[in-house]
Amino acid sequence: MKIYLYSTLILSALLMGSCSSDEKKSAQNSDAPISVTVSHSTSGSEGSFATASGKLVAKNSVNISTRVMGYITSMKAEVGQNVQAGQLLVSINATDIQAKGGQASAQISQAQANYNLAKKDYERFQNLYKSQSASQKELDDMRARYEMASAGLQAAQQMKNEVNAQYRYTNVTAPISGTITAKFAEQGDMASPGMPLLTIESPSSLQAQVLVSEQNITMISNGMPVDVTLKSMNRNVSGTVSEISKSATNTGGQYMVKINIHNASDLLPGMFVNVQFPFKTSGKIDQDFNETMMIPTTALVENGQLTGVYVVSSQNTAVLRWIRIGKTLGDQVEVLSGLKSKETYIVSSTGKLYNGAKVQVK
Repeated sequence: MKIYLYSTLILSALLMGSCSSDEKKSAQNSDAPISVTVSHSTSGSEGSFATASGKLVAKNSVNISTRVMGYITSMKAEVGQNVQAGQLLVSINATDIQAKGGQASAQISQAQANYNLAKKDYERFQNLYKSQSASQKELDDMRARYEMASAGLQAAQQMKNEVNAQYRYTNVTAPISGTITAKFAEQGDMASPGMPLLTIESPSSLQAQVLVSEQNITMISNGMPVDVTLKSMNRNVSGTVSEISKSATNTGGQYMVKINIHNASDLLPGMFVNVQFPFKTSGKIDQDFNETMMIPTTALVENGQLTGVYVVSSQNTAVLRWIRIGKTLGDQVEVLSGLKSKETYIVSSTGKLYNGAKVQVK
């Protein structure tokens, strides 16, 4: 019994010593500074950029319509279908046009008969005039009758040509090769001249269309290389400014800028993009271009609707600073306020950070 009691006391002493040792080690570890990687916030004083939002559109895009009125008897097109140039897509009821064609053919027959008779009479009176069996007035009357018959025949033939042209318009074909992206009518609907029936886009070549403010448009030039971010795909592609509008009348005071997209084989029209226009500062104050501050998204700390970043104090401690962020471009986010230029902030750490935690910069 005594041996058992002594063993229990020795074991308890060893356990207490072990716990005391662990507590000391834990206290020592809690006092150890956390190793962190830092960076310095920089504004666009030497080289900055402007950002603009827009969407991708196909460079080759056409709305298909018909020139004649009638019911759609056949619709051989569906959204997403690939079509070739010249392929038949829509057929319009041609009953009225066929009736007009019959009338035009009858008028041609009548005009041809009048022309043949007038021609014979004119030739006969020419011979009679030469033999002095007809007067000059009679010959002139026959010539006028012949010319009127000739004009009537030409008018009837022209009407027939017009009817034939209208008949060709009842079969609507694809003007370009591409993909049907929109369908505005169905079989049985009434088609009117100029009313769009289908939209075909050729996605092989895409461009971004964005609106730029009047303060920034003068700093953008044709041929300028730009970075295009597709947030839905978390992907960046390159592009080149191809067209700059010179008027903002129809775009709400902003200017349309078009950018040709490189390597756009797997992109689709309609995707939303953010475009970054680089530039060099020239001393002008511009709220969209100058003082643009970007930090990596990995440095952000989120708490509900609040967003912050840890900065390093003069005592080498971590201090949580709440900031206001703007647009996200790839793995970078724009800081609108809360962080000073050239201020040191923490990008990553080897341990969990909190306000007042001691840190050691790698």
